[in-house]
Amino acid sequence: MSVFDAHIHIQPFHMMKPDVQRTFWQKKDNRAELEALAGDPAKLLRQMDVDGIERVGLINYVSPDVMGFTSEVNEWMMRYASAAPDRLLPFGSVHPAFTPDVAGETDRIIALGARALKVHPPHQRFRANAYQQELPRLARLYERAEAAGIPVTIHTGTSVFPGARSRLGDPMDVDDVAVDFPKLKILLAHGGRPLWMEAAFFVVRRHPNVFLEVSGIPPAKLLEYFPRLEEIAHKTVWGTDWPSPGIKSMRQNVDQFLELPLSESAQRAILYDNALRVF
Repeated sequence: MSVFDAHIHIQPFHMMKPDVQRTFWQKKDNRAELEALAGDPAKLLRQMDVDGIERVGLINYVSPDVMGFTSEVNEWMMRYASAAPDRLLPFGSVHPAFTPDVAGETDRIIALGARALKVHPPHQRFRANAYQQELPRLARLYERAEAAGIPVTIHTGTSVFPGARSRLGDPMDVDDVAVDFPKLKILLAHGGRPLWMEAAFFVVRRHPNVFLEVSGIPPAKLLEYFPRLEEIAHKTVWGTDWPSPGIKSMRQNVDQFLELPLSESAQRAILYDNALRVF
């Protein structure tokens, strides 16, 4: 089957803060290899060919205070993905707390080539619906993405990185976003794991333009977390979160997923067809 991995992390690793780097690189014996992939998109493309991955979503988000990623990460990501725009889909990011003109910056990032946007509440330290109270200009990001037809992937669930605020990863906050921006395509990255899977399932079923994105969930646990996954297979997008802690390869996750007792039509929809529809 063709595979569209909508969530991998090949980023400018050198921008990570020292404590974040320690967490990210621990238990990894292939640091040099991953840094080489980040330095040369041709090497990533070769790895994708080895793993049988047709396309990937290159996740990116601005988080200078927690992770170390400044707004310069956007230009880095667009340059990197330009090596193969048919296979590498760059995500853009605007951090409303550090950006006075959120609408203008969102338009600029989209014009620069972003195929999707990423919002990461635990690493950006605001709730997905913070525009309702303390961060009203966050609404501009959703408005501009909705107008441009650009999907937004929102991190739901916990994080182990230093300084992350896991309580901000509740998928129910995205229920507000989907109500207020009904034409915006939203992906719930990680499905709220490991605390809020039932909430994520509810939000996906309730809203026509909200999708479950399963990156970071061990495939062997996918049906434990989402026992009714077949019901929402038409609204589920594949992702691995590679090479985040615990994910050894894109291929390994695919192989483990294919062992699950799901129909072939559900497998095809999740691994490839739905992502084409969303992106």
